[in-house]
Parts: sequence; C-alpha cells; structure tokens
Amino acid sequence: MANTTVKGALAIHGANPQFLIEKVIRSRIYESQYWKEQCFALTAESLIDKAIELRYIGGVYGNQRPTEFMCLLLKLLQIQPEKEILVEYLLVDEFKYLRALAAMYIRMTFRAVEVYELLEPLMKDFGKLRMRSMAGYTLTYMDEFVDSLLTEERVCDTILPRLTKREVLEETEGLGPRPSALLEAMEGSDGSDNERGRGKKRRRSAGSESRSRSSRSDHSGASSRSPTGRNGRQSRSSDRSGRLSGSPSRSKSPVSQQGSRFVSRSPSRSKSRSPSPAGSRYRSRSRDVSPDRMEVE
Repeated sequence: MANTTVKGALAIHGANPQFLIEKVIRSRIYESQYWKEQCFALTAESLIDKAIELRYIGGVYGNQRPTEFMCLLLKLLQIQPEKEILVEYLLVDEFKYLRALAAMYIRMTFRAVEVYELLEPLMKDFGKLRMRSMAGYTLTYMDEFVDSLLTEERVCDTILPRLTKREVLEETEGLGPRPSALLEAMEGSDGSDNERGRGKKRRRSAGSESRSRSSRSDHSGASSRSPTGRNGRQSRSSDRSGRLSGSPSRSKSPVSQQGSRFVSRSPSRSKSRSPSPAGSRYRSRSRDVSPDRMEVE
C-alpha cells in the first residue's frame, strides 16, 4: 500500500505518474531505507520539512543507490499535489532544494506551455546547488539546472518526457517571447540615461532663465541710475559755472563797499604804471582779486 499511487490520481502522459521514473531506479527507491523510514505517509505539507533538509540533488550514486532527492520526487508523483501547491514551492526562494524539487516535478508532469511559463523565470536564480552522481559531488547552479530541464533529455539519471520546442509553441499555442534579463537591464539603463538627460536639460533651462533674469535686473538698474547721474553732472557743471561767474562779483563787492586798498607785488603790473617815489603806495584798479594782493592797513 505504501508504494501505490493515491486514489483519484490523474494519468500523466497516458500512464501512472510513478512510471515516469525508470523501473530499475523505482525498485531501488522502494527498497531504500530512507523511503521506508522518512517517506512513509508523507503529505504535500509534511514533505516540505523533508525537502528543506536536503543537502544535494541527483539520481543515483555509489552502488546504484538512489538519492534522497529522487525518493522525494517519487513521493510527489505518488501523492500528486495540486498545481497551486507546486507554484508555492517555486516561490519559496529561501529553500533552494525545495525549489529544485518542484521544478523537476513540473518538468515531468505539466504541459509544455506551463513548463516554459513557470520554469523560465527561474533562469534569473543563480543560487548554488550541490549535485551527487556516480562520479561524486559536483557544483552547479539553479539557472544551469533549469536550463538542463528545458533542453536536455536526461537529468538526474531520469529520462524526461518529450518537450515541444519553444518556437513551435510560439506559433501554435501563442506562447509569449522569452523574458531576457539582459534586455531588461538595457532598457533600465536607457531609461536612467533618458532621465539624466532630461535632468540636465532642466538644469540648463533653469540656468538660462536665471541668467536672463539677472541681465534684465542689471539693465533696469542701469537705466534707473542714468538719469540721476546726468542730473548730478548738470548740477555740478552749473555749480562750477556759478562759481566762475560769481568770482568777479565777489571781488567787486569788497572793493566797492569797504573801499579797501590792495597793493600789487607782481613785476608785470609795475611797467604799466608811472614811476613814483620810493615808499609810495600803489592802489590796484583792476576788478580781479588775485591772491598776490594784500590789503593795506
């Protein structure tokens, strides 16, 4: 009873789900100690704990002994969990061996279109996986493991069901194009470059606007200052002309009103005047007041 498929299980590819694993390997799994002790009465919920404890993937090793990974895979084929549960297995990226187990089961049981749609997103997962085989332990990655599931015919010493090529499904089943991480990265870089270019253009436009505003303010300040400067120059010129014109009046007023006498000491003025005895005093008749004339007491 422990080795039979659950009641109500659907046939996969026209046969019993357990028959997807070769008879030799299947019989060795039934005889293994791990199957008898750890896989008895497992359900879709309790199988998660066993999958988390896995430390490697693979088919058979040593003297044709099946790995724990193959034992749990046969148990999944036996209980046949629902599709939603398997999708949840794939979404748990913290437990990589549970994810690899679900990917292997989906590849063996699901339709070709669903296989591509569910497994291709795992190509972005670069987590490390340990694989055990007849040659010993080897290191692989999740994306390489998923790629081998989609391209190779035999994985983990198990012959996989035939998978329709992607090009045929795109033409007949309407399968969308394969998402490319490189294309998404290039589109993201182009978007960031466009945003940077827009930011630079905005900065340049803002700088040009500020420069135009400053130039306008400078022109307005110069125009506001120019009339005052002209008025100041006119007032200064008028003051100077007033001073020049007012100098004779100032010289006339003290002479005419006070009647003071000025003595000229310049030699050029003495020629024009008649000689006088020594000690005589000269009175200036000129209207100008020169600094070399002194008032006689």
